[in-house]
Amino acid sequence: MRSPAIVILILLVFFVISFLTNILGPIIPDIINSFSLSVGLAGFLPFSFFVAYGIMSIPAGLLQEKYTGKRVMVLAFGLAFVGALLFAVFPRFGVALPSLFLIGIGMAMLQVVINPLLRVAGGESHFAFNSVLAQLFFGGASFLSPLLYSYLVTNIHTDNTSLLIRICNALVPEALGWVSLYWIFAAVALAMVIVIAVVRFPEVELKEDERVQTGGALRSLLSNRYVILYFIGIFCYVGSEQGIANWASKFLQEYHGVDPATKGATVISNFWGLMTIGCLLGLVLLKLFDSRKVLVSFTACAILSLLAALFGSVEVAIYAFPLCGFFASVMWSIIISLALNSVSSHHGTFSGILCTGIVGGAVVPLIVAGLAELLGLRWAMTFLFLTLGYVLSVGIWARPLIKNKTIR
Repeated sequence: MRSPAIVILILLVFFVISFLTNILGPIIPDIINSFSLSVGLAGFLPFSFFVAYGIMSIPAGLLQEKYTGKRVMVLAFGLAFVGALLFAVFPRFGVALPSLFLIGIGMAMLQVVINPLLRVAGGESHFAFNSVLAQLFFGGASFLSPLLYSYLVTNIHTDNTSLLIRICNALVPEALGWVSLYWIFAAVALAMVIVIAVVRFPEVELKEDERVQTGGALRSLLSNRYVILYFIGIFCYVGSEQGIANWASKFLQEYHGVDPATKGATVISNFWGLMTIGCLLGLVLLKLFDSRKVLVSFTACAILSLLAALFGSVEVAIYAFPLCGFFASVMWSIIISLALNSVSSHHGTFSGILCTGIVGGAVVPLIVAGLAELLGLRWAMTFLFLTLGYVLSVGIWARPLIKNKTIR
């Protein structure tokens, strides 16, 4: 049953997922300063969030089959609300870790549920278009959330008399203006719980190939070396993306004296903004060229951009970090499509395995943080050349059963 209203709601869910997920990078310098953390300890912040994907991606698929997608979404946003409120009320490092883990669990559950729902609500023939539209909403939120952070921290406890600032002034201590974001996260998550609870959802009948199977199907896939190689590809891509997004602002502050609340936040905003623009260009290129060639070309450019960002001047770094986002834009979708087009069955279970690879967003930034304690952040971030190098290699060794259709 097609439902444009549900499609709009799902697009809003994509927006909210991104809004809550990709704000860590801009606020990490503030968290470090507020709680007097080392870079190594700060690395546990993204770890606490993204490790939830490794734990919850496959169980969320099983929950979706046992209960309705609506119930799973209400539970997911409920967990995000509890996590955000917990940290908003008790803003300390020890609370931040379980708080981020709860939010991460909720976001992992949502990622699994919303794609089959989008297929049903929007119609199968419109699924590809709606999926791209959803990614644009996802990218738009990633672009806007650092700007909201910058607005809040530069206006809280000033003479700004807007309603939002007056409310935040009453809720957060003067030295912890960035905590206002978590009050907003809690309010948004609670609003989504209420909206989803009252909206009537269409019945979602999972196709056999969309179901997550933990028996023979899972064992069969895990015995296929290409499944493992593609899992590592997703692990390395998400690790690279989050490794740059989480540490770029701190890098600019440490090596170039850039204010993380203003220029640093703008750089991260541009990183996600250019990633969204890159998705649009990628759609065109994938109609002209083999996806493997596009992946190799874009990843090579991402490596060169990161090299310039780490070892260039401040002017170069301010432009080069966002360019990394632009060239990373096609990696996720190409790796996923190459992977799913490389097996003939059990795509739902394979998707669960691939989504588990999002745990790379937990592990890689933590490795960078640990290396930064020994080598400094600049040399620690060179670890990302290894993960990006693996992503580039996918475009070389991939042998999909079905290639992307081009107009040439």
